[in-house]
Amino acid sequence: MPKIKTSRVSYPEGWELIEPTIRELDAKMREAENDPHDGKRKCEALWPIFRISHQRSRYIYDLYYRRKEISRELYEFCLDQGYADRNLIAKWKKPGYERLCCLRCIQTRDHNFATTCVCRVPKHLREEQVIECVHCGCRGCASGD
Repeated sequence: MPKIKTSRVSYPEGWELIEPTIRELDAKMREAENDPHDGKRKCEALWPIFRISHQRSRYIYDLYYRRKEISRELYEFCLDQGYADRNLIAKWKKPGYERLCCLRCIQTRDHNFATTCVCRVPKHLREEQVIECVHCGCRGCASGD
């Protein structure tokens, strides 16, 4: 969650270009947090929150690294204010992790046999073709897909 904004925060140049999208994603996040999870498994209730967080981080990552539309100052501001996940973006910059959905999928302590999540297995190597990650609901984030 981003920090509470006050009038003391000075926004860097270019903030007005990305603010509408960030505010829209914040509204979606609030809606996902308040959404009732009746009839869902405990883990399924968190999936929309993970997806929106991923979407927001990917948006800022693409603006800075791919399209080069925002300044480094604005990029650092977004990371410092919690609009994007710094650790997830650091993984996206490494080869083999370009499509990583969340950091829990690569943490070996959260999985059986000290491996990674099933969503990290390329689709052509899976026994079952339709699979959802237990942690975030991802259906496949292997870079070879």
